[in-house]
Amino acid sequence: MAYILKNTDSGLITAENSAVVFIDHQPQMTFGVANIERQQLINNVVLLAKGANEFGVPAVLTAVETEAFSGYIWPQLMDVFPGQQPIERSSMNSWDDPVFREAVKATGRKNILVAGLWTEVCVTWPTLNMLNEGYNVYIVEDACGATSENAHDAAIRRCMQAGAVPMTSIATVLEFQRDWANRDHYDALMNIFREHGGAYGNGIEYAYSMVHQAPQSAKNPHIVKK
Repeated sequence: MAYILKNTDSGLITAENSAVVFIDHQPQMTFGVANIERQQLINNVVLLAKGANEFGVPAVLTAVETEAFSGYIWPQLMDVFPGQQPIERSSMNSWDDPVFREAVKATGRKNILVAGLWTEVCVTWPTLNMLNEGYNVYIVEDACGATSENAHDAAIRRCMQAGAVPMTSIATVLEFQRDWANRDHYDALMNIFREHGGAYGNGIEYAYSMVHQAPQSAKNPHIVKK
């Protein structure tokens, strides 16, 4: 399937042309997730959040019915954005909330990366609305959870047919980096991947400890380099 993208840097996302939206990563919503192992979901969301924060990508956080039903946003996610106030809503569709719409507009970005719970409702609906408003929407699939694999897959297909583009968390953060000659974020990025990058992180760990024979230290045994 060919994607026709607008307002992009040769079709690539960058830290300068993108914003990321985290929708309803809350305990009650997490209970219903069945398309992905929940701890893996949390890991992927935190990886995306830390990567976006490292590169200065604007982030919008929103929650639904926090005290009445859904519970507070995961502390692992809030720890990445200390002091940032999530947008509280009652509508299942965040785009129905004028405060959320203004927050997205205020980023000044046309490329919107979306992660959230659940894929079939709280991700799909604002995605369709944002596409209709002229935004380019990228759904970070493995940072989204749905009530079943069928629900997740059907929602992603629906969004793709409307023009959204699927992404994954590691690929998204790597696209921010783009060139390993960019050393500004290199060490921080390696730390993020080593902590949250799964097999890729294991490979980085091996490269540091065996290939480069980097010594360990008591202060930080994981990142000391020659």
